[in-house]
Amino acid sequence: MAKILLENYCLPENLVGMQEAIQQAINSGEILQISDRKTLAAVLTVGVQGALNDPRLTVSYEPNYVQVMPPMLPSLPKEQLIRLVRNSVKVDILENNVGYLRMDQIIGEKTAAKLGSLWRDVIWDKIAQTSSLIFDLRYSTAGELSGVPFIISYFSDPEPLIHIDTVYDRPSNTTKELWTMLSITGDRYGKKKDVIILTSRRTIGAAEAVAYTMKNLKRTITVGERSAGGSVKVQKIRIAQSDFYITVPVARSVNPITGQSWEVSGVSPTVNTIAKEAVAKAKSLLAVRKAIPKVVQSISDIIKRFYAFTDRVPALLQHLEETDLFSVVSEEDLAFRLNQNLQTVTEDPRLIIRYMHDNAAIVEEDSKLYKVPGSLDLLKAHIDKEFKVEILPGNIGYVRFDVLVETLAMAKLEELMAQKVWEPLKDTNNLIIDLRYNTGGSSNSLALVLSYLHDLSQNHYFFTIYDRIQNTTTEHDSLDKITGPSYGSKRCVYVLTSYFTASTGEELAYLIQSLHRGTVIGEITSGYLMHSKTFQIEGTEIAITVPFINFIDNNGECWLGGGVVPDAIVLAEEAVNHVYEIAEFHKGLQSLIEEVGELLEKHYAIHEVGLQVGKVLLSKWAEGLYRSVVDFESLASQLTADLHDSSGDHRLHVFYCDVEPESPHDFPKIPTAEEAGFIIDALFKIEVLPRNVGYLRFDMMADIAVVKAIGPQLIKLVWNKIVNTDALIIDMRYNTGGYSTAIPLLCSYFFDAEPLQHLYTVFDRTTNTMTEVMTLPHIRGQRYGSSKGLFILTSHMTGSAAEVFTRTMKDLNRATVIGEPTIGGSLSSGTYQIGDSILYASIPNQVVLSAKTGKVWSFSGVEPNVIAQANEALQVAQKIIAGRLKKE
Repeated sequence: MAKILLENYCLPENLVGMQEAIQQAINSGEILQISDRKTLAAVLTVGVQGALNDPRLTVSYEPNYVQVMPPMLPSLPKEQLIRLVRNSVKVDILENNVGYLRMDQIIGEKTAAKLGSLWRDVIWDKIAQTSSLIFDLRYSTAGELSGVPFIISYFSDPEPLIHIDTVYDRPSNTTKELWTMLSITGDRYGKKKDVIILTSRRTIGAAEAVAYTMKNLKRTITVGERSAGGSVKVQKIRIAQSDFYITVPVARSVNPITGQSWEVSGVSPTVNTIAKEAVAKAKSLLAVRKAIPKVVQSISDIIKRFYAFTDRVPALLQHLEETDLFSVVSEEDLAFRLNQNLQTVTEDPRLIIRYMHDNAAIVEEDSKLYKVPGSLDLLKAHIDKEFKVEILPGNIGYVRFDVLVETLAMAKLEELMAQKVWEPLKDTNNLIIDLRYNTGGSSNSLALVLSYLHDLSQNHYFFTIYDRIQNTTTEHDSLDKITGPSYGSKRCVYVLTSYFTASTGEELAYLIQSLHRGTVIGEITSGYLMHSKTFQIEGTEIAITVPFINFIDNNGECWLGGGVVPDAIVLAEEAVNHVYEIAEFHKGLQSLIEEVGELLEKHYAIHEVGLQVGKVLLSKWAEGLYRSVVDFESLASQLTADLHDSSGDHRLHVFYCDVEPESPHDFPKIPTAEEAGFIIDALFKIEVLPRNVGYLRFDMMADIAVVKAIGPQLIKLVWNKIVNTDALIIDMRYNTGGYSTAIPLLCSYFFDAEPLQHLYTVFDRTTNTMTEVMTLPHIRGQRYGSSKGLFILTSHMTGSAAEVFTRTMKDLNRATVIGEPTIGGSLSSGTYQIGDSILYASIPNQVVLSAKTGKVWSFSGVEPNVIAQANEALQVAQKIIAGRLKKE
């Protein structure tokens, strides 16, 4: 049995150790105890299937077995062949010119040639003229492998030829590639028309090969049940001279597209349905597919006519035309894919394609609802009904309106609003604008409201509206003059929102944030913009919503909706209470920002930069950029971002802390002799690499007092082991800093005793002193010298004192730096409380100046000589060292 498998099984790579396993089973004696032949066959079947994980392998006991070879189709007499084909092939033309071809036996080229006109005239030419085809293989249980390329060629173009399968035959150890055919009998069905293949659990063999190949060529959609999972070729082989036989798959198929096969696992249908319902399912599917070009064309026409981003339309239409809709199986599927593609290209959430079945119809707002005639009485009635004005405790003004209307008599409307709204609110300390119930209105009235919230000493640009239907662009600026008293831009405005806030209400909330005019408090708004039209595609349940208006804010950004996120997210019903808390917080903002500027002026190492940054912060506050700040946490985040932007120094940092942060110890603890041994073991890693290259890694820069205290042990346990190497790699990739006091000592080991080297200069803002740092004339132990190769490895984590050492050695051309740019840390930072708040500022009070250029570099980090990923830096260094040593 092992010999048969080794010579015939189509997966020989799985047979390693098979012969030995069978011998081991024999030696165990268990098989020899089986006296019943059929039991033995069953046991062997279980064993071989389990060993090779292949259910096709079976052992049988058949004393009376007579092998019968079915005749090859081409060898049959023509009359018998015709009878067979008439019984196994059925052709029909269904409604809507849908072809139906049922083939219970796959026919090859030679068989078709022998059939002559029967194949072409009676079968194929009838099918070739149809608009689409249902190819029924549910009952196909036989056929010729040579028929696979023959059948598939009818559904492809003559050229280029397509590699459709590779068949490996184990007994002959040969591989045969199957390709489509250049010429065939009759007309081709081609690649354009829809073809649906039906499969069932009975579909097996060559029919599976056809279905699998056509599916993976994206030429057909398969409908029905998973097929049987047969084999290309199976043989029943007698075991020695016994009455035992083993059934073995002797050939295998490998699809060039998937690298896999339909054998054993079968063909998985695109659309699962029971076999008897497959024809009905295929018909409905073809109806959907027939409608696809019309749906795509309708959507393209609508986008071309209405979409507000006119510059995106050509690319969008081209993308729609090129969209792969091969496997679309329903209207819902079509809508999903088209929408997904549109979203990918446009990134515009307003442009939506939906499947509307069982969904409520989309109701568009009627803009006429927001137009009020110019009659004075009607305008008065509108103002009295829609505007609610109050003075709340703490002299906070409150105005609620749920709609903004448009009228031809805008001057009259503005005059009435001045009397009803702005006159009562003119002397309040702050203002609440309640939009929690505002679900629509006219965008043209927004400028009227916004004009009262700005100083009219200068003109203000608010927003622009582009209307695709009218092809007009309208800029909305502040009014030239207003009737009532201006609320101005100095007092705080608080806008309340809810999940119901929509359309024009959202636009006003959005502009309040965009113009930095106020603070939005409440819930995220609905995300519904009214500037869209919805069209249902005729004859389908697919609808497309197209934005025909673009709302462009004062920064030139087009707002795509999606809801306004409040500066303070709270429950809508609690929003008014939060106004009081935030208003109280805002009272102290200016003094806190001024305090940050004073701290920078007093402590920041680069004095002129500190002065400038303080002015920038106050300017931003005056422009309203801190109105979005609602608590200490958001203030810390905003201040940190503004400090980074205005100074270019990422080390400046503001944080909040309920308790005063602890200061680090000024003087490190001097370790005992026993502790020194633990410190050295924990912090230092040393190794001598091939070619006598030393490797030294330490992840923290220790203070000079500590270094001196552990000096003798450090020299003995670390330094003496690497000092006599031909080159040295110092690994700073994981060194985030520490004390800088030991840097001169460390550097001194890599220079000669005389002359002393100027390493760098430190400016200390707290003492206003400049200190030149030099190498030391006397050090403990042997110097490494100034000529041997030195390589320093860095990463984006390398910081503070580790950077100073690295940059110094690079500046003085004493080391080659390999790895990633360093973080840009500071030698020393002070932590200072901002006023009497819970905010603290971390401010670098020392800077390092290069001995070579005299310029400050400390917050820009170190740029390596050789850029490499941190995890590859050591290997890069070793390659460079090997090259240099070879040259020497």
